[in-house]
Amino acid sequence: MISGEWTGTMNLTESQAGSDLSAVRTRAVPEDDHYRIFGQKIFITWGEHNMTPNTIHLVLARTPDAPEGVKGISLFIVPKFLVNPDGSLGAHNDVHAVSLEHKLGIHASPTCVMAFGDQDGAIGYLVGEENKGLAYMFIMMNEARFKVGLQGLAIGERAYQAAREYAKDRIQGRPVGRKSGDRVAIIHHPDVRRMLMTMKAQNEAMRALAYVTARHMDLARHHPDPAIRQTHQARVDLLIPVVKGWETELGIDIASLGVQVHGGMGFVEETGASQYLRDSRIATIYEGTTGIQAADLAGRKLSIDQGAAMRALIAEIEAAAEDLTQVAGDDLAVIHEGLCEGIRVLIEATDCLLASRDPNAVMAVSVDYMMLVGYVCGGWQMARAAQVAQTKLMTGQDPVFHEAKLITARFYVEHVLPRAGALLHSVMRGGVSIMALTEEQF
Repeated sequence: MISGEWTGTMNLTESQAGSDLSAVRTRAVPEDDHYRIFGQKIFITWGEHNMTPNTIHLVLARTPDAPEGVKGISLFIVPKFLVNPDGSLGAHNDVHAVSLEHKLGIHASPTCVMAFGDQDGAIGYLVGEENKGLAYMFIMMNEARFKVGLQGLAIGERAYQAAREYAKDRIQGRPVGRKSGDRVAIIHHPDVRRMLMTMKAQNEAMRALAYVTARHMDLARHHPDPAIRQTHQARVDLLIPVVKGWETELGIDIASLGVQVHGGMGFVEETGASQYLRDSRIATIYEGTTGIQAADLAGRKLSIDQGAAMRALIAEIEAAAEDLTQVAGDDLAVIHEGLCEGIRVLIEATDCLLASRDPNAVMAVSVDYMMLVGYVCGGWQMARAAQVAQTKLMTGQDPVFHEAKLITARFYVEHVLPRAGALLHSVMRGGVSIMALTEEQF
């Protein structure tokens, strides 16, 4: 699998057990040095294909005496083809794809319903110890959540590139205030500029936050000092739900803006813009929905240490804001002011959630809080980039690139970061109106 000769799958979901894995019913019956697996899984990405000689399914299942709930889930290796003692491939295991899901997007990726044990039972091998499968699976899940966040960024970047090139080529209308003369490419029109700048700025903010998170992941794994590893892991734990949730939500927004830049040509299939929007839609759902990421951030990561990890993050953002004052420039002054307001908003929202004693109230506004954290973290990264760009400009290094970076950062602070303030209003109001209606009133 490491060499890429074989591929693998994660088999968690069942028709009655989506996000609630405590409802998993797939059975694992012990037999000699292996188990017989019986059950059905859905939404299995690349569950069946002929791209590689073998596929290794990692399957969550319950042993006969397992306790109820998530504490009774074990993890099993179930190969498509059994492996002989000499490493060669043997018989086809009792596991088959019984259908393909018909999806909104990502049509190049086969999503399968997998049946285990329709005959004698699929042979599976226990990973680690019984009843600890969910903990093992989440080692992969957290990695997958980070990578899905990158998918949100990647599709946002692809949508931006397509929209940018179309805007440079599409001739339509005259400049504002001019009734005669040559028509111009739509990139000259202010509203198209607004859309392109919104796409560009958010992509750059997302990319920077993802890189910073990846750096913390590396240090959490490889730093020689255990205490420092633990510090970086705390930051990773805090930022993973933000990267996954915030960046995938923005990926949809950016892909939608890409359709809008294309106008009518974006809504038809020739340009490909509509495919980016369709394909982006799954990223907020799989590997834990946006709501699950937000619940993890606001309900667990924030409270598990009484806000210590978040306060450490805020302190680092405050230090970055202070650093801006050490470099002259009107743009940096504007960015400093905007970032300081973002910090104030983040502190107020965080204190509000930490002070709440009503878990329903926290969960009701958790997505707003997660998005708020994302926007402020994006402002933090854009401010850092702006400071470097201003310093480079003062020495004449690559002025075209660094001026664009500085202007994009200012745009983010002026037009994107203020969204955090609106989200604070929602966080502070809590979940009273969200939870007020009876079921019959919907």
